[in-house]
Amino acid sequence: MTTAAKKLPACPVETTLTLIGDKWKVLILRDLLPGTKRFGELRKSIGAVSQKVLTTQLRQMEDSGLLVRTVYAEVPPRVEYALTELGYSLKPVLDAMGTWGREYKAKQV
Repeated sequence: MTTAAKKLPACPVETTLTLIGDKWKVLILRDLLPGTKRFGELRKSIGAVSQKVLTTQLRQMEDSGLLVRTVYAEVPPRVEYALTELGYSLKPVLDAMGTWGREYKAKQV
């Protein structure tokens, strides 16, 4: 059992929220579902997130096994982020959130 697994809550809903409960993490997942992106592309597509916060969120998601970070030994350096199989397994959760959000917005009009 990994150190991260030992720290996870007993409740499965709480476990999910621990891994993706941050606003930025959900948006990172959303933006990586179509495929690999570079740091600058993620920052631009997400919007108001600071470089420091985005870096922290990406590191946490990498530690959780949700994404993989690939560094290319080029000049200038290139770093790409992609979802792992575990990260892609969250697609139905994000789809459900999108459906719920659309229905909520439709009822508010």
